[in-house]
Amino acid sequence: MPKETKTKRATKPRGEKKKKDPNAPKRGLSAYMFFAQEQRDNVREENPGISFGQVGKVLGERWKALNDKQRTPYETKAQEDKKRYEDEKASYNADAEEESG
Repeated sequence: MPKETKTKRATKPRGEKKKKDPNAPKRGLSAYMFFAQEQRDNVREENPGISFGQVGKVLGERWKALNDKQRTPYETKAQEDKKRYEDEKASYNADAEEESG
Protein backbone atom coordinates (compact mmCIF):
# COMPACT_ATOMS: atom_id res chain seq x y z
CA MET A 1 0.00 0.00 0.00
CA PRO A 2 1.49 3.37 -0.97
CA LYS A 3 2.31 5.93 1.66
CA GLU A 4 0.03 8.90 1.95
CA THR A 5 1.54 12.08 0.64
CA LYS A 6 1.49 15.06 2.90
CA THR A 7 -0.53 17.97 1.66
CA LYS A 8 0.94 21.43 1.85
CA ARG A 9 -0.55 23.70 4.43
CA ALA A 10 -2.33 26.72 3.12
CA THR A 11 -0.05 29.63 3.88
CA LYS A 12 -1.36 33.07 4.52
CA PRO A 13 0.38 35.88 2.71
CA ARG A 14 2.52 37.80 5.13
CA GLY A 15 1.47 41.34 5.84
CA GLU A 16 3.98 44.10 5.64
CA LYS A 17 6.04 44.38 8.77
CA LYS A 18 5.59 47.58 10.70
CA LYS A 19 8.79 49.62 10.56
CA LYS A 20 10.40 50.25 13.93
CA ASP A 21 10.87 53.88 14.85
CA PRO A 22 14.60 54.52 15.42
CA ASN A 23 13.70 57.30 17.86
CA ALA A 24 11.69 54.98 20.11
CA PRO A 25 13.22 54.31 23.55
CA LYS A 26 15.21 51.11 24.03
CA ARG A 27 13.65 48.43 26.24
CA GLY A 28 14.99 47.92 29.75
CA LEU A 29 17.57 45.18 30.26
CA SER A 30 16.91 42.18 32.48
CA ALA A 31 18.95 41.38 35.58
CA TYR A 32 20.61 38.53 33.67
CA MET A 33 21.68 40.89 30.88
CA PHE A 34 23.37 43.23 33.37
CA PHE A 35 25.14 40.20 34.85
CA ALA A 36 26.17 38.95 31.39
CA GLN A 37 27.57 42.34 30.36
CA GLU A 38 29.69 42.46 33.50
CA GLN A 39 30.92 38.85 33.34
CA ARG A 40 31.36 38.28 29.58
CA ASP A 41 34.95 39.60 29.49
CA ASN A 42 35.91 37.47 32.51
CA VAL A 43 34.57 34.34 30.82
CA ARG A 44 36.51 35.11 27.63
CA GLU A 45 39.74 35.70 29.60
CA GLU A 46 39.35 32.46 31.56
CA ASN A 47 38.53 30.46 28.40
CA PRO A 48 40.58 31.74 25.45
CA GLY A 49 39.25 30.65 22.07
CA ILE A 50 35.79 29.90 23.45
CA SER A 51 32.94 30.15 20.94
CA PHE A 52 30.09 32.63 21.20
CA GLY A 53 27.59 29.92 22.09
CA GLN A 54 29.85 28.47 24.75
CA VAL A 55 30.20 31.91 26.37
CA GLY A 56 26.41 32.01 26.69
CA LYS A 57 26.32 28.56 28.27
CA VAL A 58 28.98 29.47 30.83
CA LEU A 59 27.21 32.73 31.67
CA GLY A 60 23.92 30.86 32.10
CA GLU A 61 25.54 28.34 34.43
CA ARG A 62 27.11 31.12 36.50
CA TRP A 63 23.78 32.97 36.69
CA LYS A 64 22.01 29.83 37.93
CA ALA A 65 24.71 29.33 40.56
CA LEU A 66 24.15 32.78 42.11
CA ASN A 67 22.09 33.00 45.27
CA ASP A 68 19.46 35.69 45.90
CA LYS A 69 21.90 37.93 47.77
CA GLN A 70 24.36 37.84 44.85
CA ARG A 71 21.60 38.59 42.32
CA THR A 72 20.26 41.62 44.22
CA PRO A 73 22.53 44.28 42.61
CA TYR A 74 21.62 43.08 39.12
CA GLU A 75 17.90 43.00 39.93
CA THR A 76 18.16 46.54 41.31
CA LYS A 77 19.80 47.73 38.09
CA ALA A 78 17.08 45.98 36.08
CA GLN A 79 14.32 47.71 38.08
CA GLU A 80 15.98 51.10 37.58
CA ASP A 81 16.35 50.44 33.85
CA LYS A 82 12.72 49.35 33.61
CA LYS A 83 11.65 52.59 35.29
CA ARG A 84 13.87 54.56 32.87
CA TYR A 85 12.24 52.79 29.92
CA GLU A 86 8.71 53.44 31.22
CA ASP A 87 9.48 57.14 31.76
CA GLU A 88 11.03 57.50 28.29
CA LYS A 89 8.16 55.57 26.72
CA ALA A 90 5.57 57.78 28.42
CA SER A 91 7.24 60.97 27.20
CA TYR A 92 7.77 59.43 23.74
CA ASN A 93 4.07 58.50 23.48
CA ALA A 94 3.03 61.95 24.71
CA ASP A 95 5.20 63.59 22.03
CA ALA A 96 3.77 61.27 19.36
CA GLU A 97 0.20 62.16 20.35
CA GLU A 98 0.99 65.88 20.19
CA GLU A 99 2.35 65.53 16.64
CA SER A 100 -0.56 63.43 15.39
CA GLY A 101 -3.24 65.37 17.30
